[in-house]
Amino acid sequence: MYEIILMIHVVIAGSLIVMVLMQQGKGGMGALGGSGGGAGGSQTLFGSQGSGNFFTRVTAILATAFFITSLTLSGIAVQRSKAARISEIPVAPVQMQQQQTAPEVIIEVDEPAIPQ
Repeated sequence: MYEIILMIHVVIAGSLIVMVLMQQGKGGMGALGGSGGGAGGSQTLFGSQGSGNFFTRVTAILATAFFITSLTLSGIAVQRSKAARISEIPVAPVQMQQQQTAPEVIIEVDEPAIPQ
């Protein structure tokens, strides 16, 4: 399921990039538009204003689909991370060693510590 949604997400991302690049710029030399781009006249496929409306709608639909797939992928990732908690990972048993205590050392001092 995750892989299918990821593939759809990648296709949507690529399509979104293409749609943004195909849009005619609002002013100056846009991505492919402008006066020298060859797509600015009334003899284009969608007419002089029709392509803007079409590309805007398709871009908005693709952007919405991109956000939905992004949220879905993040939700699936959270579910997967909860399934693989660290506390559920098997741990090899540890053998406890007996603690060895240090032998007591008694120091007897015959001389006083502070000279008189």
